[in-house]
Amino acid sequence: MKLHTTLNGMTQHFASLREVFAKANEEKSGDRLAGIAARDARERMLAKWVLAELRLEELREHPLLPPEEDEVSRIIEAGVNEEVYRSIRGWTVGELRERLLAAEPDEVMRIGRGMTSEMAAAAAKLMSNLDLITAAAKCRVETRCNTALGAKGRLASRAQPNHPTDSPEGMKASLYEALSYGIGDAVVGVNPVIDTVENIKRLFQETKEVLDRQRIPTQNSVLAHITTQMEAVRQGAPADLFFQSLAGTEAGNRSFGVRAALLEEADAQIREMGTGIGPNRWYFETGQGSELSAEAHHGIDQVTLEARCYGLAKRFRPFLVNTVVGFIGPEYLFDSKQVLRAGLEDHFMGKIQGLPMGVDVCYTNHMAADQNDMDNLAVLLASAGVSFLIGVPLADDCMLNYQSLGYHDIATVRELLQLRPLPDFERWLESRGLMEQGRLTTAAGNPAYFLQGGG
Repeated sequence: MKLHTTLNGMTQHFASLREVFAKANEEKSGDRLAGIAARDARERMLAKWVLAELRLEELREHPLLPPEEDEVSRIIEAGVNEEVYRSIRGWTVGELRERLLAAEPDEVMRIGRGMTSEMAAAAAKLMSNLDLITAAAKCRVETRCNTALGAKGRLASRAQPNHPTDSPEGMKASLYEALSYGIGDAVVGVNPVIDTVENIKRLFQETKEVLDRQRIPTQNSVLAHITTQMEAVRQGAPADLFFQSLAGTEAGNRSFGVRAALLEEADAQIREMGTGIGPNRWYFETGQGSELSAEAHHGIDQVTLEARCYGLAKRFRPFLVNTVVGFIGPEYLFDSKQVLRAGLEDHFMGKIQGLPMGVDVCYTNHMAADQNDMDNLAVLLASAGVSFLIGVPLADDCMLNYQSLGYHDIATVRELLQLRPLPDFERWLESRGLMEQGRLTTAAGNPAYFLQGGG
């Protein structure tokens, strides 16, 4: 395996494949914090050159984190379609990039089935932002829980009606606002303040009561720890989806209190006891930098670790996956340029691995970013075929204290790019007088509409 190159009289030797991967990455403050980033643009360019000439079989034969040392690596290995892999193993990473950009959508998805997560990350490192959009836009991933996600021409959305005290009235007020803008077709997902079985059971019941009473075709989820959700469901909580945050290493997941065996147990339970009716019953969240926070990164760069999260998620055939792209803070993604890049990378790496990929387009207030930057990223992701976006009231999450997209922002992106809600949800909006021929009516945007018997 060749880990050195000479280009225009410049020679560079890299000590390991991990070093090549890290230094081929676009600038990320998290890689710099970990001490693994390229020193300058020259070293980054040379690392990309070395990476481009490596064959895919070399990446697989020299794993960054060996399967015998890490259960996430074992799950990724087990998920590779060996027949497809044999047809692409001789390609270089540079050739992989070219093939993905040139191929038709069905062929792109076929290639993805033969790739490991590290291959997906390697391709992303060689791509421009426009490349990432172009390749991801070819990836069509369809899943089903109570409704179907992923149809062409559709932009789904998660309603995130959080409240700083988990007040049912406050949560419902936010949810009604979301619904009035046509938001919530992917999932109604609440982040709880209090992670107790009693509270999580109550939030499942409260959200399900609204969905049933209003006859809303969507799914509910409460984003508590998986063990709390499991006990709540044992006690009768109506859960369509189980949720869990994931990391890209076994040690990172241990810091979340999660092992593969626990996820397998939860998977069996949600299929036996959950209220969802389709085959896809999971909602996973990820985000670049979590492994470094847990001191569980093993010297691997944050883009590659993020790709590994998706390799783990794929094992459980989720209904939804999203990266919370700017939530962790400037230690990992310093400014809007890095957040935008990470959002496009994550979306591509998830989609090429066959996931129904969404993005929480967000940032924290101590980042060098603002709401205009989030508007830009939302439009780029929608152009790339993102499965869903996340909305909160006025783009300001009053419980988690970070900035995201507003409910009205997602509605605007749909109108701008002529995208529509999921089909069942659109029909429900039409039945309530909130949408006609794919456009919101004058009744939209008023949460009191649902309390006044609108529709």
